[in-house]
Amino acid sequence: MESKEKTIQMRWMELVVSAFFVLLGSIVIKDSFRTGFQWGTDGPEPGYFPFYIGLILVTGAIWVAIQALMNWKKDGGEETFATVNEFKLVLKMLAPTIVYVVVLIFMGLYISSILFIAFFMVWQGKYSYLKSFTVGFSVCAILFALFELWFLVPLPKGPVEAFFGY
Repeated sequence: MESKEKTIQMRWMELVVSAFFVLLGSIVIKDSFRTGFQWGTDGPEPGYFPFYIGLILVTGAIWVAIQALMNWKKDGGEETFATVNEFKLVLKMLAPTIVYVVVLIFMGLYISSILFIAFFMVWQGKYSYLKSFTVGFSVCAILFALFELWFLVPLPKGPVEAFFGY
């Protein structure tokens, strides 16, 4: 008896991604109304270009959703986006990345990046903690020197950097 592996169909992913981009474009459009989306007497208002970018996002996403729905019966739903196991592997990478972004908001770019790099080196590369944190710290030190000292571009900082006066 042959065991068929569970899959995620392409049409469902097209609909999910379309819904995400409709939501994202709608947020951009709504905020453009707040900031002004028309052409003023002295040129475009602040929300003019974001309004049209949001409109393009929504229009394109709706178009993709319509095509997915129109082809629903035609393709028989056999086109596979990924197997469930493949999708779980993607989520194993996505979940720590989401945690990284949340930690970045509270701890700043440098500390969260050191932790993120070290975590992946230990978890995926099976490197030692010392080597992982050394690489994470070195990468962030180079980025700090490059952006903060050389280009004079401030990046998001957290309480540790504030403690050292940056």
